Formats: sequence, C-alpha cells, structure tokens
Amino acid sequence: MLLVLRALGLGDFLTAVPALRALRRAFPEQELVLAAPPVLGPLAALSAAVDRIHPTNGLDDFTAPAEPVDLAVNLHGRGPESHQALLSGAPAQLLAFGCPQIGYAGPDWRDDEHEVERWCRLLHEGCSIAADRRDLLLDGPSEASLAPGAVVIHPGAAYPARRWPVDRFAEVARWAEGHGHQVVVTGSVAELPQAEAVRARAHLNYDAVLAGRTDLAELAALVAQARLVISGDTGIAHLASAYWTPSVVLFGPVAPALWGPPPSGPHVALWHGEEAEAGDPWGDEPDPSLLLIEADEVIEHATVLLDATTSVAERSA
Repeated sequence: MLLVLRALGLGDFLTAVPALRALRRAFPEQELVLAAPPVLGPLAALSAAVDRIHPTNGLDDFTAPAEPVDLAVNLHGRGPESHQALLSGAPAQLLAFGCPQIGYAGPDWRDDEHEVERWCRLLHEGCSIAADRRDLLLDGPSEASLAPGAVVIHPGAAYPARRWPVDRFAEVARWAEGHGHQVVVTGSVAELPQAEAVRARAHLNYDAVLAGRTDLAELAALVAQARLVISGDTGIAHLASAYWTPSVVLFGPVAPALWGPPPSGPHVALWHGEEAEAGDPWGDEPDPSLLLIEADEVIEHATVLLDATTSVAERSA
C-alpha cells in the first residue's frame, strides 16, 4: 500500500493532484491511500489517482492504518511532525523532504517554490518519479450544475488577510448581472454572512446565494460548468484551474508565483505586491496589497475572459 499524507484543505489537495497522478503511474498495482479530510472524497475520486481516503482532519487526528505500508509519502509538509506521523506506521520506505530535526535526509525544501512544483520535485529528486505540474485537470463531475453557465462570485477565504472587501465583490457582481450574466455567490455555511452582504449590495435575488447550500461535489459541478469564477486566493480558485474554467483570482499576502493558477490557462492572477515582500496569509485584516486591487480592474479582466468564451459548450468543444 502507498500511504500519502495531505491532511489539508481543498486548494491544498488540488495542488497535489499532479504528484498523486505521478505516484499512480509509478505504482499502478499498489493501492494508493490518501490521508486527508473525508470531505475531499468526491474530488479524490475525480483525480483518478486515489483509491480511498484514510480519514485525517489534520495532523493531530492522524492514526496509522492497520495495513502494512510499503511507501509513505509526505505531501503535507517538511516535518518533523508530519514525518513522525507517517513513521508511526512503520512504513518500509518514507519519501519526504529532508528534516534534520529527526535525522531524515531528503531533498531540500525551497520557500520560493510554487506549491504544485514543490511536490512534483519531491518525487523526482527523492524517488526518480517524473511528475508533470500541468496535470491538474479533474475528471468531469457526475452531478448537474445548480447554475450552468453562471458567473461565480466567491467572497470568502479562510483568513481575513485574503478576503477582498465585500463591497468590491458586490460592484463586480452588479456589473456582471447588469450585462446579462446569471450571478451566484458561493461559500461555506460560515461564509454565509459575506455572501449575503454581496447579494444585498449587488441587489441580486435571494436565490443567487448558494453559500452553505452546496457540498463539495455540487461545488465542483458548479465550477466545471461556470462561465467565470471570481475569487480570492482560496480553494475554489484551484477548482477553476482543475476544470479550465476562466477565473480572475485576487492575491494579497501570498504571491501568485507560489500559489497562483497555471499561466497557460484561461486565468488572470491579480497582485500588486512586491516579490521581496511577503504578507501574513493568516492575518486578521485584509492585506494592503490585496486592497490595491480595485473593482474596475477586476471588471476589465472579467470582460476579456467572458468575451473570449461565449459558452460552456464552446469551451469544452
């Protein structure tokens, strides 16, 4: 059995898909088990790489599987906690970045590396496994979209540092609806107040708010069939990359060079920071560089993307 640790969120899982697929190709006869939150199960199935989820909601929740592990792969971090979690199951082999604290020799960690490239490089340097960072696309979801062809506005993010102001999201939403596009506002149950604030300020109908009303499979279907996704640096932006759905992604404390969408896709990453500066992605206030992005700039890029693709059918043709 291959045991892969990535006990993180939606965007974290999606950036690891190329590495997971490379492992699947390298070990086609092995069962590939992903230690990750069980909510990610539907998307793990759509990756065509993962056989099953080993439920793990963060490192504190990890327990080693009862089955023997031939290879344990740390796609979670650089240790020592994540390394030791995997070693607790006595795997025959560990593949991970070097961790001097526990005397483990592996490839060097690089702080200035894109998250997708990082895990691809780990496989290449640590185990001579070739991984293609472009191999991001998920299989199509079986669910029907709740709003096919919609412009999806997602105002939430895990931390305030990455949340663009709701009044600016509302201005963009109002523009999109005024130009004849169906607009829906997504988010978790916890993000419902932000979604409702966008709806109210944009004068959208009440049924435009899908926040708290979609599970992950339904969100995937919504994004896969959307005309455009507009969001901050959060999981739904990576879902847009996974379905080649046009997107405008707003970056603040973290540069798109580290977490941005693939440059070859129909995506625009907006960022007004400095390469030498890094903000606090866990901060309690919107990052100053995020606040430099104005609604007019987002609308300008959204217009170009919407004009470039007139329909979902055209995009998939």
